[in-house]
Amino acid sequence: MNLLRHYYMILVITALTGCGQTRNATSDNTVASPVGPAFMADSAYLFCERQCAFGPRVMNSTAHDRCGEWIQQQFVSYGMTVTTQPAVLHGYDGTPLHSTNIIASYKPELNSRVLLCAHWDSRPWADNDPDEANHHTPVLAANDGASGVAVMLEIARLLAQTDSLNIGVDFVCFDAEDWGTPQWSDQEDDADSWALGAQHWAANAGSLYTAANKPRYGILLDMVGGRGARFYQELGSLQYARNVVDKVWAAADVVGFASMFPKDEGGMITDDHVPVNQVAAIPCIDIIPFHPDCAASSFGPTWHTVSDDMEHIDRNTLQAVGQTLIQVLFSE
Repeated sequence: MNLLRHYYMILVITALTGCGQTRNATSDNTVASPVGPAFMADSAYLFCERQCAFGPRVMNSTAHDRCGEWIQQQFVSYGMTVTTQPAVLHGYDGTPLHSTNIIASYKPELNSRVLLCAHWDSRPWADNDPDEANHHTPVLAANDGASGVAVMLEIARLLAQTDSLNIGVDFVCFDAEDWGTPQWSDQEDDADSWALGAQHWAANAGSLYTAANKPRYGILLDMVGGRGARFYQELGSLQYARNVVDKVWAAADVVGFASMFPKDEGGMITDDHVPVNQVAAIPCIDIIPFHPDCAASSFGPTWHTVSDDMEHIDRNTLQAVGQTLIQVLFSE
C-alpha cells in the first residue's frame, strides 16, 4: 500500500508539473492554471477492462445485469450515494428491455451540482462491421459505453480521496442507449429508438431534483477512450449549451490537451444529451469523437463493429478527457 501511495504521489506531481507548462489567459486577463488531482489513465483503463470482462452488456443479458451490480458497488465503495432507476422500456421492435439507470451522487446535500453522464449498455449488433457476417454479433463496447463509465469511476475515486470539491456531482449511467434501429432492419431509423434510458431519466427528472439542487449543467461522455480520437464541438451542444462547451474546451487547453479538443464544429448527434436538454432542461454537452476523414464512420473505424475492444482503447485519450473534466470541476 505504501508503494502504491508513493507511486500515486509521483504521478500526481509529474502530471500537475507537466500540465502546469500549459496555461491559458482568461477573458479578464488572469492566467488559468491546472487545478485538482491528477487523473490516472491506468486506473480508468482497468475500469474499462473490468466492464468488458463481463462480456457484451446487452440488454436482458446476465452480463448486463452483473456489470450493473459491479458499477453500483464501485460507486458505493467511493462513498457515493447510489440509487437506481429500473424500468421496462421498449426497443425499436417492441422488445421489452429491462433497464436500470444508475445514479451516484457525490455530496448529495449540496445544492450547487454538476451532472456527468455516460451510457453503460452495449450495442446488440455490430451492424457497421465491414464483415456482413458480424452484423448480428453483439459489440464488446470497450469504447462505445465502457470508456465513459470508466472515466466517471476514476473521477469518483479521486473525489473520494481528496474530498475537497465544494460542489456536488451526480454521475448518471444511462441504460438502453444503444438499442437503436439497426442498419439491417426494414424499419426506418427513428431517432427516438436511441437513448431510451436517458429519455426515461429526463422524463422523471422532476422527481429527482428540486429547483434548488437541479444540476447547473451536464457533460455527456461517449466514446472517450478510442485511439486517434479528437473531440470537435458537437452542434447540438453548441445550440443548447455553448457556454459549457466554451468552459470544457478552455479547460482542455489549460491542461495541455487542446490538440485533442479542436475548436471546430463537428456533426449533430442523436445521443443521451438530447433528452437531458430538451426534456430535463439541463444544459448538457456531448464530448464525442469526430473523424471527418474516416470512411467507415465519422465516429471512427471501430464504431458498432466487433473491433470495439480493449486493443483499441488508448490511455492518452482517457487521460485527455479525464484531466479536462477534473479541471472543469475544480475550477467551479
